[in-house]
Amino acid sequence: MGAGQPQGDRQNTKSTPDYPLKTRHPLRGSSADHNLPHLMDSSLFTAVRQAFPADIDTPAITVPGLEPCAYTWRDLDEASAMMANLLKFLELPAGARVAVQTDKSVEALLLYLAVLRVGAVYVPLNTGYQADEMAFFIADAQPSVVVCRGANFGLISKIAFSQGVKHVFTLNADRTGTLLQRAAYHGRSHTPEPRATDDLAAIVYTSGTTGRSKGAMLSHGNLLSNALTLRAYWDW
Repeated sequence: MGAGQPQGDRQNTKSTPDYPLKTRHPLRGSSADHNLPHLMDSSLFTAVRQAFPADIDTPAITVPGLEPCAYTWRDLDEASAMMANLLKFLELPAGARVAVQTDKSVEALLLYLAVLRVGAVYVPLNTGYQADEMAFFIADAQPSVVVCRGANFGLISKIAFSQGVKHVFTLNADRTGTLLQRAAYHGRSHTPEPRATDDLAAIVYTSGTTGRSKGAMLSHGNLLSNALTLRAYWDW
């Protein structure tokens, strides 16, 4: 998503995937090095960014297919920065919530990182939810921004706007949509907002098998502690 371009020159790079698929990088040091009280900034994004390799131009993720697409660590940093700058440009209120109902993709992951960068709250919504369910979740979460698949824009935007949501973007699995188009006009660098351990990072709704779904509120400390625990347990 180069500035002023609808698609990013870095993210459009096609290459043959002659290296292993990497979607994560181990947090540096031992788990003892990452005790939450020792972090000046308890943002999950800050911890992830600090775990990037020294050479950020090495491959981070490859997407297989007829035209394999390669992403470096620099691509992840810069693309998420551009999305974060778009969210910042919207002048969202503190702790704003961003509801997302999109297919899985690298760009959806970048959006998650962008939301964390600006100190907003990520609200993932299952793509199987129907109109009445989406109406409930949007009314309950009260997001400032909704991101959905392009095919669902008519339905989702009608629901969102009726609930007072001011911004609705689209994001598709084929790397198209208004979110990327708008983000392309924003800078590649962004200073993440510092977050405290107890600051809200995400709201994840339960399956609702015993009644109405309820939103589980997860802090940066919750998510970071979980990541560090898994890192130690799996010996990454």
